[in-house]
Amino acid sequence: MNFLFAWRYFRAKKSTNAINVIAWISMLSILCITFAFIVVLSVFNGFEGLVKSLYSSFYTDIRIEARTGKYLTVSESQLNALSAQQYIHAYTPTLEEKVLLMNKDVQVITDLKAVDTSYASVNEVKDYMIRGELYFGDNEKPAIVLGSGVEAALGVLADRSIFPLTVYISRKGQTALTANPIDAFSAANIQTAGTFQIQADIDNKYSLTNIHFMREMTKTAADEYTAIEISLKQPDKAVAAKKSLQQLFPDAKVLTRYEQNESLFNLMNMEKWATYALLTLMLVVAAFAMIGSLSMLVLEKKKDIQVLKALGASQRKIRNIFLAEGFLLSSIGAVIGSLLAIIFCYLQQTVGLIKISGSTFLVSYYPVAIDYGQIAIILSIVILITLAASWYPAKKAALQPFNLKV
Repeated sequence: MNFLFAWRYFRAKKSTNAINVIAWISMLSILCITFAFIVVLSVFNGFEGLVKSLYSSFYTDIRIEARTGKYLTVSESQLNALSAQQYIHAYTPTLEEKVLLMNKDVQVITDLKAVDTSYASVNEVKDYMIRGELYFGDNEKPAIVLGSGVEAALGVLADRSIFPLTVYISRKGQTALTANPIDAFSAANIQTAGTFQIQADIDNKYSLTNIHFMREMTKTAADEYTAIEISLKQPDKAVAAKKSLQQLFPDAKVLTRYEQNESLFNLMNMEKWATYALLTLMLVVAAFAMIGSLSMLVLEKKKDIQVLKALGASQRKIRNIFLAEGFLLSSIGAVIGSLLAIIFCYLQQTVGLIKISGSTFLVSYYPVAIDYGQIAIILSIVILITLAASWYPAKKAALQPFNLKV
C-alpha cells in the first residue's frame, strides 16, 4: 500500500513544476553516480586483475626463503619431501644476486636470478618472451635471458647480439673492501639468449641465467639457495599449502604470492577504498536534492496527509509512504544506472569502446571486470543513503498537525 501511494505521487502532476524538476534531477543524479560507481570500480577490477596476472607470471604461488641472512640451506631430504607433496605442481631452487652487466662501455646493474631447467614449469615467463628463447645454457656455456628494460639499457638485441656480455658477480663472503678487491668479484662472459617483457618493475630489474654457472661464480655451497619457488596444483589453496610447508621448513619464511608483493596489493586495496569513499561522498551530496524534492512534495500533499489522518492513518503510516517515495526515486535511478553500467562494461570488454592512448601499454583499451557482488554492495549503499536522506522529510510529513481546515 505504501508503494502504491508513492507510485501515484511519483506519477501525479504537481502544482509547481519545480517539484517535478527537482525530483527528476535527484533521480538522474543517483543514476549517474551509480553508473560511475560501477564503471570506475570495474575498471579498477580490470587493472587489478591485469596486474595480478602479470605478477603471477613471474612470482610463484609459494616462495621459501631464509628467515635471517641471505642463503637458505636445504637438505636432500627436504627436496625429496617437496617432490612427494601431492599439492605441488613443480618447484625450482634459485640463486639470486645483484650483478653488474657490461656491454662494451655500457654498464647496468641487475638482479640476476639463476634457475634450473624446471623454472619454466613454475611460472609463465616463457609466454612473455618477445625475442629469442628461454634458454639458460650450462656451466660451460652459460646464457642469459634479459628483462626488456635491462636489454634496452644495455643497448643490445638479445637474439641478434654476436658479442657476449661481461658479468661481474660478488663472491660469497667477499666485498670490495677486502684486502684484494679483485678477489671480491668473479667475472665471466655470458651470451644473450632472449628477452622477456612482463611488467616494467620486473623488466627493468631482473635477468635470468643458469644456476650451476651462478654457483660457480659466487662460490656458494651445493645446498645453499636464495629461495625455492613453488607452483601449486590449486593456487587458491596457497594458505593451506603454506602451513604444510612451514612445518617442512621451520627455520625459513614461507610466503604466498600476496605476501611476496604485499605492498602492491595493499596499495591497490587502498585505492579501491578511496574510490568507494569519494563516490559515496558524491552520493551524499546528490541526496540533498532528494531531501529538497521530498520536502516540497510534503508541502504539495499537505491536504492529502490530513485526509489520510482523518481516515485513520497513523504517523508511522504517513512516514512510511514518504520513505517509500524516496526509495522509489533512488531505486529507479540506481537500477537504471546499474543496467547502463553493466551494458557499458560488457561493450568495453567485447568491443573496446574507450582505448588507451599510445601503443606501449600491454592492452589497447581499458580493461574492465564486472563484480556482481560489488554491484550489490553499491546498490545497498545507494539505497541506505537515500533512505537516510528521505527520513527527515518523511518524519516532517508524519508530524503534520491534524487539521482538516488546512
